[in-house]
Amino acid sequence: MAAVIEVEHLTKQYGPKTAVDDVSFVVRPGSVTGFLGPNGAGKSTTMRMIMGLDRPTAGRAIVNGQPYQSFRDPLRQVGALLEAKAVHQGRSAYNHLLALAATHGIQKSRVHEVIDMTGLESVAKKRVGGFSLGMGQRLGIAAALLGDPKTLILDEPVNGLDPDGVLWVRQLARRMAADGRTVFLSSHLMSEMAQTADRVVVLGRGKVLADAPIQEFVAGGSGGGGSRVVVRTPAPDQLFRAIGPNASVTPREDGSFLVVGPDAETVGNIAAKVGVPLHELTPSGASLEEAYMALTRDDVEYRSEGAR
Repeated sequence: MAAVIEVEHLTKQYGPKTAVDDVSFVVRPGSVTGFLGPNGAGKSTTMRMIMGLDRPTAGRAIVNGQPYQSFRDPLRQVGALLEAKAVHQGRSAYNHLLALAATHGIQKSRVHEVIDMTGLESVAKKRVGGFSLGMGQRLGIAAALLGDPKTLILDEPVNGLDPDGVLWVRQLARRMAADGRTVFLSSHLMSEMAQTADRVVVLGRGKVLADAPIQEFVAGGSGGGGSRVVVRTPAPDQLFRAIGPNASVTPREDGSFLVVGPDAETVGNIAAKVGVPLHELTPSGASLEEAYMALTRDDVEYRSEGAR
């Protein structure tokens, strides 16, 4: 059976609150699927239902052809990082992994392999209670990899990691997908997700807002309207009056402007015609973050007064 995650009409209610609302999607092998959404969107609850930790109010989740609870060898089927702190704090990292391995008849050599893979060699014999957040994440990922699983489910795996650790998680996810495995991960780091995921599923207030290849999602979220150009000039008012109403102009934090509509050549020609100097004129593609923010703007559970 192919390593596939199938979520079908999944719903979870907590009293009057619907945390996950009729969610359906498929995560296929051979690519990395990113799971996005604002806080409170239902991502973690969905992942917990996939792993059998929460019982759905309606619908079902199937992993590798069957419910997770029915696996006799779950570590070999699905490697998951959902709660990195769910570890005995007085136990060493090595003993924690050794105890997990014993439940599945996994050899000690594999414990040493995942310790090496996750960069835990220097702290393997230390108590988990003294671990930093980043080291706890590495231990959680080591546990997920222990059974050499067909499917990997990681909830915020780069949380607390330094830049080298973030790069390592990205390379791990890409390598696992290239090996034909199913990789499903969530993250709040849009720049990292843009470099890691092939496809994204976006939740907002418990509902699926998007399920598409990442390039298609970004292109669709750019809002259309023509080309995108980053412009930096000491005379913005004069330039944008000359460009006219067919351009959308958005100031950026670094003092430049994002111009949507005319292409770079047109902007450059207009600037030359009216004698406005340009310090920057750079064609720009839409970003994953821009597409995500545009899609979820109305689905953020909490926002500051300045963001309204």
